[in-house]
Amino acid sequence: MKTEKIEIFDTTLRDGEQVPGCKLDKQQKLAIAQQLDELGVDVIEAGFPISSPGDFEAVQAISKIVKNAKICALTRANTKDIDSAAKALEYAQKPRIHTGIGTSDSHIKYKFNSTQEAIIDRAAEAVAYAKKYVQDVEFYAEDAGRTDNAYLAKVCEAVIQAGATVINIPDTTGYCLPTNYGNKIKYLKEHVKGIDNIVLSCHCHNDLGMATANSIAGIINGARQIECTINGIGERAGNTALEEVVMILKQHEDLGFHTDINTTMLNHLSQLTSATMGMIVQPNKAIVGSNAFAHSSGIHQDGVIKRRDTYEIIDPKDVGVDASSIILTARSGRSALAYRFKNIGYDVTKNELDTLYDYFLGVADTKKEVTEVDLYAIMNMYTQNRMIKHA
Repeated sequence: MKTEKIEIFDTTLRDGEQVPGCKLDKQQKLAIAQQLDELGVDVIEAGFPISSPGDFEAVQAISKIVKNAKICALTRANTKDIDSAAKALEYAQKPRIHTGIGTSDSHIKYKFNSTQEAIIDRAAEAVAYAKKYVQDVEFYAEDAGRTDNAYLAKVCEAVIQAGATVINIPDTTGYCLPTNYGNKIKYLKEHVKGIDNIVLSCHCHNDLGMATANSIAGIINGARQIECTINGIGERAGNTALEEVVMILKQHEDLGFHTDINTTMLNHLSQLTSATMGMIVQPNKAIVGSNAFAHSSGIHQDGVIKRRDTYEIIDPKDVGVDASSIILTARSGRSALAYRFKNIGYDVTKNELDTLYDYFLGVADTKKEVTEVDLYAIMNMYTQNRMIKHA
């Protein structure tokens, strides 16, 4: 089946780093950027150069070492920001300037004290100015999720005429439902002149827990780039999680899309990002959480032992995890216990298992998880008791 490529725009080093306490130094950014390039992301948003000398230097340094991905720098819609971004990107093989402005009534009235017409002019002028430096210019319509569709379409037409190659439709506050966001992308595809000559991009936040769903809805309705972060990190409740959208598109081939991501690196990059930024990945996090391929229920364990895909739709190896985990708890059954005993060298019979299981439950009722050390102790207890009975 022929599928269409979806570009993955990673903003871990820009939007992800805006989380309080997650500031990275230049060397840490370089290490993550190299791994992102190896992962196969299409665009690395390396930072916001005008924001600080450190950010400028990091974008410049990343531009020098990344060989495959496009390197993107964020700006506001003013010449000073754009000049700084262009300077920081001068060594990039594939530079992109990402400029934009708020378009919702809230932003126009309260943030800019401006008018819709004036915002359109500023947007077009910023894109045209950035175009003097680079061919690849992305425009973001901040708070597009709460922007009237008809007005948003006018903004898009203006920046396309000014030279934008990509238009980012951010759900900045995480407000949209998937149907709302998908319909917004569909509306733009149907009402904006020249829309087929540019790439529409999804940039969704997770304030209501719908960032991933909104991004997929956007793709289904015509967007061809997803902006995301490793582990879904980002301001407030975070951004769309890279590993989630990538694996959704991989698992649902019927949607007709693919990415160039080397998924076997996902677990490694998740751990690297978590350790570097000091952001713990919640155990039940999809794809990369420590419990993503762990089973403690006896019914689930029995099914997975017999055939992995009875309860796992993803092969752990596909995302860089060695194997599923059978976690022994008081809810585990005999098959799981036999499986774990076999893993440490004991191939027990059915009669032995019945007795061992009773010993196991005695231990399991006293602790959250029965470990390998506990299994050896249970086996020693069983062996000693059997020797006493036969003495």
